[in-house]
Amino acid sequence: MEEHPVRPWWQALRRTVSGPDFPPVRPPLERWPRLASWARPVGLLAVVGLFAATLAAETDRRLPTVVAILFAGLTVAPLLALPRRPLLAWRLTIVALLTCTFNAPPSQAWPWNPVLVLGSLLVLAVVAARVDRPVLVWVGLITMVPVVALVRPSHLVGVVLLVLTLLVLGDLVRGNRLSRRALAAQTELSEREKERRAVLEERTRIARELHDVVAHHMSMIAVQAESAPYRLADVPEPARAEFAAIAGSARDALTDMRRLLGVLRSESVGPQTAPQPGLADLPVMVDAARRAGLAVTLDAPAPAAAAPAPVGLAAYRIVQEGLANAARHAAGAAVRVTVRPGPRALTVRVENTAGTGSPRAVERGAGHGLTGMRERALALGGTFTAGPIGGGGYAVVAELPYDGEGGDG
Repeated sequence: MEEHPVRPWWQALRRTVSGPDFPPVRPPLERWPRLASWARPVGLLAVVGLFAATLAAETDRRLPTVVAILFAGLTVAPLLALPRRPLLAWRLTIVALLTCTFNAPPSQAWPWNPVLVLGSLLVLAVVAARVDRPVLVWVGLITMVPVVALVRPSHLVGVVLLVLTLLVLGDLVRGNRLSRRALAAQTELSEREKERRAVLEERTRIARELHDVVAHHMSMIAVQAESAPYRLADVPEPARAEFAAIAGSARDALTDMRRLLGVLRSESVGPQTAPQPGLADLPVMVDAARRAGLAVTLDAPAPAAAAPAPVGLAAYRIVQEGLANAARHAAGAAVRVTVRPGPRALTVRVENTAGTGSPRAVERGAGHGLTGMRERALALGGTFTAGPIGGGGYAVVAELPYDGEGGDG
């Protein structure tokens, strides 16, 4: 920002006389890139022309050539410094106003050549639009010194009013620029706040939907599975173990659901410290599936556990969904999970034989498991295929490259 904190008057004076310059709002040639190719040559020609005009005016005053050249240089020097160093340009202008006064015609209202007068007004206007108000006050006071001392009394009031007008207009321009900049910043903050609120509302809605649709039913499954051995008479021990496995799986699903709901509902949730599952967790998941009554065989060599974390997580989720699909659509089937690490990719295959029981009814609109598995594979730059195999079975195969990009989806 261009605003500066309020400072004592002597600090403002020191900043005005010898302090660092104010940085430009934006380099002029960066505002209009198309003008950059010819702006410098045109500006150079203009400075040369002004130098020549000033030199001619000073020569008419019958000044020595060296002095005329010096005065012409002092006249155009502020214009060269003005685009990037407005305060420096103003300081050079004050030096020129106090110096370039020799041999002025008595009929002139002021002892300066026209180029110096117009250049000084331009420098003053730019400085007034650039510096903060304490510095601007000192700029105006110091500028009045050569004006009051060297302008003829008959024209003094008009010149003073012109200087004051430039100072006031410049300050108004600066205030307007700062107001527009503050308004733009506030508008950007408001847009970000709206986006943040929209995201938070959407996350809350998703959490509410998940809770209403899934959490209640999972709780009922867990309660029914836990209470079944007590409600039903003469339940065999294998059935008790299966009910316990069902209740455990439901409780695990509820725990994962609560974590997900907590993340969705909170915008300031801390980092999750629990590790994401990977290939090393496949035996635990397969054992849980066996306890639930699914005949599963796992063929995963130990080196496969060294796969990158995103690949391991995607493989774990694909196997998890493959086992769930087999349990839903091929009751009583034998399932084989194969994980094969290659030099560049990990191959995951979940296949099942034809089921011996009736598949569970699937509600219309369900069946996003294959889509989710395909998206996980494609997110890593891999491939995914699914389809029936010989003997009435079904297989899903995913190729997950080690160097693919993706997240944990």
